[in-house]
Amino acid sequence: MKEGASTVRRWKDLDTDLLVKIFLCFDVLQLTLGIAHVCNSWHSACCDPLLWKTLDLSMLRSNFIKILLESYVYVDEFSDKALTCLLKISLSLSRGQIRTLIFHFNLYAGDEQFTYIAERCPHLRHLVMPAWNRIKKDVICKAIRTWRSLKSLTMPSIVNPPYLIKEIAVNCKNFNELKIMGPFDVLFASMIVRFLPNLKVLSLRCSSIVKDALLLILDDLPNLKVLNISHSLLIEGPLLSPVMLEKIIKKPDKIILEKAARLREFLTCIEHSCIMCQCTRSDEGFMRWYKYEEGLSKMDEARSLAL
Repeated sequence: MKEGASTVRRWKDLDTDLLVKIFLCFDVLQLTLGIAHVCNSWHSACCDPLLWKTLDLSMLRSNFIKILLESYVYVDEFSDKALTCLLKISLSLSRGQIRTLIFHFNLYAGDEQFTYIAERCPHLRHLVMPAWNRIKKDVICKAIRTWRSLKSLTMPSIVNPPYLIKEIAVNCKNFNELKIMGPFDVLFASMIVRFLPNLKVLSLRCSSIVKDALLLILDDLPNLKVLNISHSLLIEGPLLSPVMLEKIIKKPDKIILEKAARLREFLTCIEHSCIMCQCTRSDEGFMRWYKYEEGLSKMDEARSLAL
């Protein structure tokens, strides 16, 4: 350059720390499919652990149709390949640093994809599960055995939850936060009481909750600190489908409130004008999240479970 001319620095010559701070402003799609492939220095910066504390894939959902055969969904080939490609790049860049992993409830991962995730995220602490349909029981159990540091789980509705709860109890000694996005009955409550006695935070928001199940939780989880039943339908008697309106309890009664008094936070909503309560009632306690604003399912009144 001529004497006196200003010095021009190229983007690829920026200090790695500066690049990382800039890259924190981008989402996983921009990082994995664009930025990481620009040049060697940008690729190296994209491997920084600061970028991979959380892998948020909640913007990614499967293109699927419902079918009658098990697993009851068919996911098209392009959708599957897109997920596999994104997982391979992001989990390669993250180098095992991911602590929080978030999936969309309409993402239907398969056995191979879920196994790949488990093997490359061995230090996972917080997990928001994808849909279960295409993941076999033994694959889920093997993953839980890998995630011994797991502390928090958000789980969509599952037909047979006991095996998962047992696996967590045996392998995840620090587990203490659970969010259930689906009906909550006495069987489910009894499994939690039996196998997760150290649970501290439980969210049942926007669900159908059997009153006896709620009482069981309040009586027999001595370490519980935060319980969220906001926007839920509290049901007298067993769960039925559809939920019978005459069985819905309008608000927690005196017995429930007395038992919940020991908690640090008992989060409820009894406002008849609440839009979320109206949605839960309209959906009969089994939320059809696809009908509502994107990201609404990630909200939670229990702060540690809000995404």
